Amino acid sequence: MAHEFYTLDVFTTAAFTGNPLAVVMNADDLDGAAMQRIAREFNLSETVFVLPPEDEANTAKLRIFTPDRELSFAGHPTVGSAVLLAELFGITDEVRLEEGIGLVRVALEQREEGLFAQLSAAVMPEPWTNVPSDKKIAEALALKVSQIGYGAHRPTVFNPGNHPMLYIPLKDRAALAEAKISHFHWPALGAAGAFLAYLYCEGEAGSGVDFHARAYTPSTGIGEDPATGSAAAGFPGPVFNFEGPWDGTRKWVIMQGEDMGRASRIELEADAAKKELKAIRVGGHAVRVSHGKLMV
Repeated sequence: MAHEFYTLDVFTTAAFTGNPLAVVMNADDLDGAAMQRIAREFNLSETVFVLPPEDEANTAKLRIFTPDRELSFAGHPTVGSAVLLAELFGITDEVRLEEGIGLVRVALEQREEGLFAQLSAAVMPEPWTNVPSDKKIAEALALKVSQIGYGAHRPTVFNPGNHPMLYIPLKDRAALAEAKISHFHWPALGAAGAFLAYLYCEGEAGSGVDFHARAYTPSTGIGEDPATGSAAAGFPGPVFNFEGPWDGTRKWVIMQGEDMGRASRIELEADAAKKELKAIRVGGHAVRVSHGKLMV
């Protein structure tokens, strides 16, 4: 049976930048093994399969796969799928997506640059305690120990709801650009059980960018991810830990993928009160790149 699919670039308004995504429509006749084979064929960081929702009040049910495994939640597939489904179905206010993590609500806003989709995180990031040493992190990233951390920020592990992620602050933009995976030392980071390493540094004052980031995910079959919405959803965890607490809403712009030639813009918001994070929202644009049929 042929299955219609779309590819999109997410967290961008320009094709061939941002994070590529494949979305396979009407996938309810496919089992998990078939979905995994198709995701491996696309070989993108994630491929989404759209199924009918279990609750008719919702828009769709999504299953999300990397080339190697299924995920309960991922940010750029959620944002990209929401933009696509909104455009295909004429939705203008909110897309409600059933994912492994639970119901994910995505608010829509028509901006001058195009449709903007903002997901609300289903859970708040949970801190973990097994953080690798600065020495192990520096070796795994081919950096000096002196390049790890800035200000009060130190490496931490948080789980945004799908997998633990290692958040690594770096001294400056030059260190972020210099960082690369040392495959000999990388397994030592496995002690944290982290699915992904999220590197970040502060943006230049007055640039309109609060943070620059990179994300390494060698365990998924994709070495570096151009834009990682789930990691962004967990990012208020370390920020609140090192810069909080605060009351009210804080907003940030994160640029990721620049060192891959796939610049991605992620808009992040976090509400806090009484020394706790209360809500997190991750938003961005997406643009369609291709449309076709899978002959399976």
